[in-house]
Amino acid sequence: MSETTDTFTTSYGAFIPEVWSQKLNTMLEKDCVMLQCVNRNYEGEIKNQGDKVKIITPAEVSISTLGSSNITYDALEPTATSLVIDQKKFFAFKIDDVAQVQANTDIMEAHLKNAKKAIEEVQDSYLLAQQAYASAENIVGSEDSPIVLNKTTIYEQFVNLALCLKNSDAVSADKRPWVVINPKIESYLLQSTEFINAHNVADETLREGAIGRIAGMDVLVSTNLTAVDNKFYVLAGTNDAITFASQLAKIESLRDKDSFSDLVRGLYLYGAKTVQPKALAKMIVSAA
Repeated sequence: MSETTDTFTTSYGAFIPEVWSQKLNTMLEKDCVMLQCVNRNYEGEIKNQGDKVKIITPAEVSISTLGSSNITYDALEPTATSLVIDQKKFFAFKIDDVAQVQANTDIMEAHLKNAKKAIEEVQDSYLLAQQAYASAENIVGSEDSPIVLNKTTIYEQFVNLALCLKNSDAVSADKRPWVVINPKIESYLLQSTEFINAHNVADETLREGAIGRIAGMDVLVSTNLTAVDNKFYVLAGTNDAITFASQLAKIESLRDKDSFSDLVRGLYLYGAKTVQPKALAKMIVSAA
């Protein structure tokens, strides 16, 4: 079907592109599970598809004992990596004029919510796939011997997961870890006596959307943590591990010359990089 860039002529004022863009950007800042678990330190520097920024990670500094010999200086070699905006997604649909006349604002809000949900699903799945870059020392279970969870074993295994992050020096007073699970694992967790429900976490601040805490980790639930080859990859870490940048690049309205409809389309760009693999851990869990 062809399109035209003629002036937007209908009276459906709710579909002003600038209004859509502002509202959808605001909505995308709120509920996405994995956005609670990443940092966005470089977002101001990356806005367009294909953009990239060099991220410098400082080298470790060694400590020596002062003796009679001269002081020697280590040649520090910081590592460099690039965060690239390489994910390009779009949505496109048309709105019939009859529907527009009946409920302008309601239709706009409904489609905004559906666009938000669709974006969050692909974005969450993309960020959860960063489990592949967790440090080898921070893996509980294996591909050949995945962990079998139930209500009696779940606490012990999550303690092992949290221990990986602590042994990697990823956790500190200002770097509280998180863990993302799916509804199936949540069902085991809710039967564990060691799980602290959100309403029982007194005088402490949980991440938005967290259901509680286990082994010192804020627990978030995502339906996008799906089985791969009959295994789940439970992801844990601190916000230092993954850096993320995104941009709702454009929303525009076009008049469809072949029907009494308006065409609406939007372009969403994003990218992520695991910059501190030691601040990321995963548990390989049997889905059986």
